[in-house]
Amino acid sequence: MPPMAFTGVVTKVGCMNKTATVTVSRYVIHKITGKRIERTTKILAHDENNALRLRDNVLIRNCPPISARKRFTLEKILRSPETERELAHAAAAETVVQL
Repeated sequence: MPPMAFTGVVTKVGCMNKTATVTVSRYVIHKITGKRIERTTKILAHDENNALRLRDNVLIRNCPPISARKRFTLEKILRSPETERELAHAAAAETVVQL
């Protein structure tokens, strides 16, 4: 399999140990109407440290088969809404303490 990397959103995490479901979206052009159509694919990705949370934007890369359906591994967490929210709360609490 050639090297592939996809960017997607974590849609399911916590049900299986060291595994997350990542939804990868792509756009195709309809042959007749010429409109863009969104196509999605659900991929099981290996998360060694169980670091992923719901709605994280991640970069996954293909690897040798880990299990029957896992062919991708987590390469990088691009954006995490929960982590950003925790950092914003910490910064707000820090400013309150300084006042």
